[in-house]
Amino acid sequence: MMLESIDTRQGTHNSHSFSNGNTLPYTSLPFGMNHYVPQTNHESSWFFNPLHRTFQGIRISHQPSPWMGDFAHILMTPVTGTYLKGDVFSYQSSYRPEEAIFQPHYLKIKQQRYQITTELTPTERGASLKLTYPQKDDPGFILQAPGKSSYQLDVETSTLTGFISNFSGCLDEHFKLYFTMTFDASIDLAKTGYFNGDDFISATELNGQDQAFILRFLTLSNQQVSIKLATSYISIEQAQLNYQRELAEHSFAALKTLAADRWTHYLSKIEVQSSNQEQVKTFYTCLYRMFLFPQKFYELTLDNQPIHYNTTTKKVANGILYTNNGFWDTYKTVYPLYSLIAPTEYQEILEGLLTSYRETGYLPKWLSPDERGLMPGTLVDAVIADAAVKGLVNQVQLEEFLSAMLHAATTQSNDPNYGRRGTTDYLKYGYVPLDHHESVNHTLDYAYSDFCISQVADLLGKTELAKTYRSNALNYQNLFDPASGLMRAKNTKGEFRPHFNDLNWGLDYAEGSAWQNSFAVYQDFAGLIKLYGSKEAFFKKITDLCNQPPEFDVLGYGFEIHEMSEMAAVDYGQLALSNQPSFHLPYLFNYVGQPASTQVVVKQLMTRLFNSGFDGFPGDEDNGSMSGWFVFSALGFYPVTPGSGEYVLGIPLFDSVKIHLPNGKALTIETDNNVPQANFVANLKVNQQDYRPLFLTHPTLLEGASLHFTLGLAPTYHDYSTKEVPFSISESN
Repeated sequence: MMLESIDTRQGTHNSHSFSNGNTLPYTSLPFGMNHYVPQTNHESSWFFNPLHRTFQGIRISHQPSPWMGDFAHILMTPVTGTYLKGDVFSYQSSYRPEEAIFQPHYLKIKQQRYQITTELTPTERGASLKLTYPQKDDPGFILQAPGKSSYQLDVETSTLTGFISNFSGCLDEHFKLYFTMTFDASIDLAKTGYFNGDDFISATELNGQDQAFILRFLTLSNQQVSIKLATSYISIEQAQLNYQRELAEHSFAALKTLAADRWTHYLSKIEVQSSNQEQVKTFYTCLYRMFLFPQKFYELTLDNQPIHYNTTTKKVANGILYTNNGFWDTYKTVYPLYSLIAPTEYQEILEGLLTSYRETGYLPKWLSPDERGLMPGTLVDAVIADAAVKGLVNQVQLEEFLSAMLHAATTQSNDPNYGRRGTTDYLKYGYVPLDHHESVNHTLDYAYSDFCISQVADLLGKTELAKTYRSNALNYQNLFDPASGLMRAKNTKGEFRPHFNDLNWGLDYAEGSAWQNSFAVYQDFAGLIKLYGSKEAFFKKITDLCNQPPEFDVLGYGFEIHEMSEMAAVDYGQLALSNQPSFHLPYLFNYVGQPASTQVVVKQLMTRLFNSGFDGFPGDEDNGSMSGWFVFSALGFYPVTPGSGEYVLGIPLFDSVKIHLPNGKALTIETDNNVPQANFVANLKVNQQDYRPLFLTHPTLLEGASLHFTLGLAPTYHDYSTKEVPFSISESN
């Protein structure tokens, strides 16, 4: 039931200037190499909108975000009749979005123009399609790709092979996606080929730029055509091997069942119960989004050895590799969830990170398909440290990871796509000076990465190295301005940038102002509080953050970016949950012993800014990261500091939750008095004992703890000892 209730169009109603998620309705397997998306518009990266009634075909897509663009994409469109040319506009059709089925494992669309029903179910590196044609002439199928493409048709076996070569960014301009495609209908050779202007050319081969290849079928059995597709980044021969493994012996119905089983495997790891079925649907739709990225970029040889295409050397190489992930976004929520319910997959992704490091000399930051170098920091460090403290990395890997992390922390790359920007200056001054773009974010992120390095060094028994980097993790203090209570950029002389305006976005800050970006001190909120002089002063500051108007100035950009618009659209002050830097902000009240403020704010954010519909998110969802904020928050705890092994408490959304842990145990969460007006936690019991700390540890959860929350109408207040507030290096041993 949970799988069929998911509509993949959650958060897909977007434009360049406003995001309700900037998601796509992906039909795919978890971590699958390809995603399949109905295309309603071919003019931009926003190629699907749920309100459009146009269907141009099903797109094989590898687009992790509209801001990244797509690569290795091709459009597949069923047609009938002869009134078309070789362009999308001439053969597109209307469809009824309200009648279409958009599910993780199954897609079904009927074209009104042709009365063709198309069904698709995915495999790991391919898909099966079932086309049901009406009693009309010339049933056909068009493949169209921008960029270079090649098609070769074997009429005897009704098999089409070839490649497409297009990308939004890649080191290898000849990088290809190969494919093999079989049809269970005989080909009408005279009507198969392509258009050259207005002239149709009958052909079994086509090579060139921006081509559309048109196949026509002869008499069909029951008016249906079954198509099986397999792809490869390696070669046509590898695509054929993938075909034999995944598709050759299976019917459409069998593949659909296999795809459903793969999704159910992940979705059923967390069972939630609630009288509010919309919130349940939102939860599972968000959970689905957390297993779409990263995508597998490796394939298996005949003897099941992993290989991949190395775009750096432009050769096939051994090893596991994943792509389409921005760690600036996903380290916060996606990987901490994997540590709880998908550690084996997490470990394989970690092996892929080492592959990236060995091939480029640096750990990845934003892969699509190779390094794009976007966003501040090297937050893959947090992905590694979190896995390490949770026991998911072996000793040999840990040594190599530490070397990789240290290399980025100490070596300035000549290519700005790799490693830390401003590394030399950071090491010299203890901060990144303001002549580097987004210098405040770089400084804070590097300090957090230094903490992550210290955690890994500690695990390896490298005490002095750990001590050094734990000290470096305090570098955030160098940009703190006591007068404003915010982080400000400094020049090389140690002077703050003049004419400070706390509402200015950009310049020294990434996709926000000083308000959204001054609290990225995940490793040491206790130390940050001391800079304010008192818990009361810090409490007042983060309360002011929430309670002031959502105003902004555009200085750093010169125009209004969509994140500004999204913050202004909802009245949550400067708490711009529309973007990743704000994810942890509502949980900061715990660090000054004021959990009631966290509870009421988190509950309002969960219940008012998220839904399962077309406008399901308050901003860019970004590879499962915003979905992860909702999933964790709904469970009642949140990983503020990956690498610490802790989760900060909030307020649960559901009456009952059961998390099936990989060790065979179950974590249970029960909530009494769970009504809309109960915005506060009146009491929490852990394993039937009253529980006062404002955090939970990873080992506690893995032991199969039982959490029992009782919610209340009014807040309760306690004095909390240092040991009862979440982790900070200033307070730790």
